[in-house]
Amino acid sequence: MDTTATASTSAATASPVDPRSFASFSEFYPFYLTEHSNLTCRRLHFVGSSLSLSCLALVFVTGNAWWILAGLLCGYGFAWIGHFGFEKNKPASFKRPLYSFMGDWVMYKDILTGKVKI
Repeated sequence: MDTTATASTSAATASPVDPRSFASFSEFYPFYLTEHSNLTCRRLHFVGSSLSLSCLALVFVTGNAWWILAGLLCGYGFAWIGHFGFEKNKPASFKRPLYSFMGDWVMYKDILTGKVKI
């Protein structure tokens, strides 16, 4: 199933939804995909998440905990540029930080497995 087309279609027809209204992550994730319908936004998320993983690896390789800060800056920086600059919406992480963080990694996996296109 190509969730890219579904996300794009849903984003065009969806009414404003409060991310806090979802009772479970499984309810939230389809909404999360609609908030990432822009290809450049998804690509920026993927790059930011990949850099974050690299920074996490560097924490263990170097023993320098400052890489954690670098990882957070990469992950959120790239994602927020995608949202504000390309998607033209506010990141759901402002209202549902845990579900949004989980959504980032599920979407990352879905990109790697070809379910979500970049």
